[in-house]
Amino acid sequence: MTSRDPLRYFRIEARELVDQISSGVLDLDQQPEPDVVARLLRFAHTLKGAARVVKQQEIADRAHEFEEVLVPHRDERVPALPADQMRELLRLNDEIAGYVTALSAPAAAPPAPVEPEAPIRTVPLNEPTTQAEVDQAHVDAELARGADAASDRPERAATADLDDLLDAIGEASSRIAPLRDGGRTLARLHRKVETLGERMRIGRTTVSDSSARTSVRRLAGELGALGRRLTDAVDQVERELDEVRGRAEGLRLVPAGSIFTALRRAVRDAADGEGKRVRFQASGADVRMGPNLLNLISGAFLHVVRNAVVHGIEPEAQRLAAGKPAEGTVGVHVERRGRYAEFRCVDDGRGFDLAALRRTAEERGLLAPGADPAPQALIDLVLHGGISTAPGVTDVAGRGIGMDVARDVALQLGGEVSIVNRPGEGATVRLVVPLTLLSMNGLIVEAGGTTATMPLDSVLRCVRLSADEMAAATATARLAHEREVLPFLPLSQALRIAPAEGGAGSGVAVVLAADRDTVAIGVDRLAGTSTLVARPLPDLAPAAPVIGSVSIDLDGNPRLVLDAHGLVAEARQESTTARGDSSLPVKPRMPILVVDDSLTTRMLERSILESAGYEVDLAASGEEGLEKARARRYGLYLTDIDMPGIDGFTFVARTRADPALGHVPAILVSSRASAEDRRRGTEVGASAYVVKGEFNQEELLAHIRRLIL
Repeated sequence: MTSRDPLRYFRIEARELVDQISSGVLDLDQQPEPDVVARLLRFAHTLKGAARVVKQQEIADRAHEFEEVLVPHRDERVPALPADQMRELLRLNDEIAGYVTALSAPAAAPPAPVEPEAPIRTVPLNEPTTQAEVDQAHVDAELARGADAASDRPERAATADLDDLLDAIGEASSRIAPLRDGGRTLARLHRKVETLGERMRIGRTTVSDSSARTSVRRLAGELGALGRRLTDAVDQVERELDEVRGRAEGLRLVPAGSIFTALRRAVRDAADGEGKRVRFQASGADVRMGPNLLNLISGAFLHVVRNAVVHGIEPEAQRLAAGKPAEGTVGVHVERRGRYAEFRCVDDGRGFDLAALRRTAEERGLLAPGADPAPQALIDLVLHGGISTAPGVTDVAGRGIGMDVARDVALQLGGEVSIVNRPGEGATVRLVVPLTLLSMNGLIVEAGGTTATMPLDSVLRCVRLSADEMAAATATARLAHEREVLPFLPLSQALRIAPAEGGAGSGVAVVLAADRDTVAIGVDRLAGTSTLVARPLPDLAPAAPVIGSVSIDLDGNPRLVLDAHGLVAEARQESTTARGDSSLPVKPRMPILVVDDSLTTRMLERSILESAGYEVDLAASGEEGLEKARARRYGLYLTDIDMPGIDGFTFVARTRADPALGHVPAILVSSRASAEDRRRGTEVGASAYVVKGEFNQEELLAHIRRLIL
């Protein structure tokens, strides 16, 4: 008899109930309404009953205490629960969660004794005492026996189940190719039989019997019908397996909303400790990503939201005096941008205290006495860690390590973190990280013999174009649609591939929206929609800016996943600079100055930038770079660090100190990867830092799109 864990089902139910209770308590803190109380009572009562069945008395007792706090408020509408009662609910919730977490890793139980020919019964632990519990135990035993017949392990990890599912789908997919070959074979037989029948009809064979000819014709018809049915069946299975696999792979990913409850609780606890009233807001809960990535971001943002409450949100009296609502707001917003995810923490507090930051930075030797850095340079010092404007050390502030965590997570994930300060109005902490896996719905398109996928959430509509309309749109780089002139870009042109044979024929214009802009992308045909998991391109496989990632089709072949933001930028650029027409309301792009003593690096960077539509000037030294910077207006400087004479740090520092050049952002591109070099780059005023050993074309262009005017 296979031993089993008597708590296997309780763990699953208890974890779900604890999550529901945790979220409900925070709802009650902001919305003290009877229906919230009733919902919490149901959850607590269910948990109490389940805990008693499996003899988890500690959990049952605390669930009962939880009920006792809520029962008096079940049928009444109160403005808010008393603070002591809310703290008691939170305490009980934490204790229940702790007990349930402890159950998730139970100690190994001694092996159960072998019982000859014993009837079905529960394991000797937690023996039931009432008839109802005995009945439930029998049900559990039957369920467990069926589960144990399938697996010797009491509980399988969800990822293992998904792996099994994906393996099964892959095996089924491998059977499609022989079926497809069979369809082709049938088609060839069909053609041969038809040929034979034709030869018999005209008398070129010795067979002249009419019944034989009739049989041949019948056989040809049956073979043709069978081939068509087989082909249709294979196509249908292929489409269904593609959809199933996309959804199954998507199950590996976790919605961003799964971290909102913990962040909301952190805001509530910090506000309670500071004696402030703070409301938590969130958006982007449905953006899905890998659990490891989300766990790292969750840990970083716990510090970020606490800092927003402690340092940002003012006491109630100060807020009222400033004309603000008495209750502050801290929001966490998640958004997918191509293959990147953006996490923002926004508060409506006082913003960063620049005077306090300056004093602290001087005390720590990060600023020379009397130095007068720009406000943003002071803000960026916070990312170096160890700087805190809190008057003292408390449980949630004062040690100056909060932004250290966000910075380290950004470095670990290959992302970036930035701070935008709005004095008197609040601040925004922005963390942008690349997504290693991205679940999405895609529109499959074909252009120039290449199949690619567009993010479906960026597609506004699809418009059928005749051959003349397609030719006109391609020639003018614009499309008139619904009383609006849209930039038009053939996808084959964006992918740098030859158009379909036979010249421009009819096609489809896919109207895309991104970056608050709308363009039309020309494709040869639409091939349906699909649920897929997109993966980043390998670092050694540079691609056009319009390509965001790649997915794998059923045959194991890569399929390009297009970046809506890159397509919009490319279409805009082609429609304006390529056509030499300024009638469309597009801001002109300022040229970029590339400063590097390596000819190879200069030419590589120029190629990348010019392919993205930027005008580029080159300088082979820091001295030449300064001379060119003073002779022409640029939108951005892209400079190496290690150069003879004036190095990159000095170049950036001198341009920052020049009143005529100080507004131009600079990006340092270097083989140096140490934290000290990154810190020095920020101190001299660089807006971004790119490591050559980790060079990523799309990352560089993303920095430039963010910075250049």
